[in-house]
Amino acid sequence: MSDQDDSPSQQAEERSSLPPTWVGSGRPVPRTFVQPVLRFMRLEAAGGVVMLVAAVAAVAWANSPWSDSYFDLFGTTIHLEFGDFGFQHLSELTVQEWINDALMVVFFFVVGLEIKRELVIGELRDPRAAALPAIAALGGMVVPAVLYTLFNSGGPGSHGWGIPMATDIAFAVGIVALVGQKVPVTAKLFLLALAIVDDLGAILVIAIFYTSQLSLGWLAAGAAGLALMWVLREVSVRSIWAYLAVGGFVWLAILESGVHATVAGVAIALLTPVEPFLDPQKFADRARLMVDRVDEYVPDDEPLDLSDHHTIERVQKEMSDLRTLTAGSLPPLMRLEYALNPFSSFVVVPLFALANAGVVVTADSLGGFLADDVALGIFVGLLVGKTLGVTGAAWLAVRLGLGRLPAHTTWRHMIGMGLLAGVGFTVALFVGALSFEPGSALADSAKIGIFAASLVAGAGGFLWLRSGPEPAERAGG
Repeated sequence: MSDQDDSPSQQAEERSSLPPTWVGSGRPVPRTFVQPVLRFMRLEAAGGVVMLVAAVAAVAWANSPWSDSYFDLFGTTIHLEFGDFGFQHLSELTVQEWINDALMVVFFFVVGLEIKRELVIGELRDPRAAALPAIAALGGMVVPAVLYTLFNSGGPGSHGWGIPMATDIAFAVGIVALVGQKVPVTAKLFLLALAIVDDLGAILVIAIFYTSQLSLGWLAAGAAGLALMWVLREVSVRSIWAYLAVGGFVWLAILESGVHATVAGVAIALLTPVEPFLDPQKFADRARLMVDRVDEYVPDDEPLDLSDHHTIERVQKEMSDLRTLTAGSLPPLMRLEYALNPFSSFVVVPLFALANAGVVVTADSLGGFLADDVALGIFVGLLVGKTLGVTGAAWLAVRLGLGRLPAHTTWRHMIGMGLLAGVGFTVALFVGALSFEPGSALADSAKIGIFAASLVAGAGGFLWLRSGPEPAERAGG
């Protein structure tokens, strides 16, 4: 097992001669089905594509001869009782509400991890670098909300002003990836930072303005749970089960407090450590000692004696310690983000889209689009408001010396980023579900406005950026 004296080429040759795993083999099933799916999941736009497929499926199902089954399924109430003790919110949630209030906590937890990563080690850690996307994001939230209010002030849809404020990270970043090399890397980083600040703003709006009947007792219990998580982190408790137990209590307390439970996911994410528990610089030396001990237990020229339980136990302990060392040498935030991103992108968000995107589309609803204040307010807010708000706020910040354009980025790129910020699918639908009663005419109008604006903004942003010149970083400028 000891091959420290082997050359890198010899080690590579030995690795290549090892039998492939089933997933990586050339067998018909993995070659035809598994490997293409894995390659697809690595694409930046993959999560947005799966979400779009789920949304289209929801609309098709809601307008099919089996539409009743769609609304019956997601409108089914699940009753939970715990003896004589009852919960105000948890005891009677529909399937749709379980997805929105429980499963979407994972999505917002991942968003919270992205926010903290960017604030601590990413594009937002430097106040001067963060100024431009932060100001642009603020303009991209305020202007759409104002335009929506102009259409709906004093009307039944006035509560939906927060819907056009949101930008969908998965769709926006995915469309930029499809544009390819016509967009400089710095502009892509600007859009990512803008979308993260936008998400933070949307979370604050949800927490402050879409909270009803606040229970201070449950809110204090949630805060106590978060404080306990902070203590566990400070004393270097590494058991995932301890954090899961406390995190589950925090979610329940926030849900019962009246504040939307997804805020719990963000709050927990912001407490997630960025620094590893163990010094990663000492990883190699410690790991080498463990591997050397395994070499002593299992010499190269002797097969492992499966009847020697004592040796097997020692090898298993070294392997377990090596796994613990590896996990402890990686930042918990990055480990969790890497582990949960696929689940959030390919399970949680598509299920959310399937449960929330279903809307009955009729000739009357399409024909009356221009007369529908809610749909039109969202459409104008996302498409026009986002473009004007993002680009205008960025221009004003540059003019006032509060920020500067990213390298190789032109105002044409900034207009394109503003257009793509108008793709507000996931969080916009989420705020729409909080704004209006599910299944109501207002809720259906909101969905139609979101779909129309996201489609036009996405296609318009793609064509605008795709038709532009090569950026200076590639054109030799």
